[in-house]
Amino acid sequence: MKSTRTRHTAAFKAKVALEAIREQQTIPELARRHSVHPNQIYKWKRQLVEQAAQAFEREPEPNHSGERERELLQKIGELTVERDFLAHGLARLR
Repeated sequence: MKSTRTRHTAAFKAKVALEAIREQQTIPELARRHSVHPNQIYKWKRQLVEQAAQAFEREPEPNHSGERERELLQKIGELTVERDFLAHGLARLR
């Protein structure tokens, strides 16, 4: 018996759940073929069916450009002040 827990990737879970939904093989057959407990396949299948609608929902993309623009403008302001300060310092030395 295994002493470590097997972690399956999301792609593997989706593949097995889709095979279960297709019903070309029984859940116990899929469980034997993929070395997973049948209850786990039932759980993945139920999760896929319940969350399938979310795959088609369109979420608005977060607008980080305003924040990025503000950061860039602040940096430009700092560099401008620094440049002007150094330019005035050099003018005094001449």
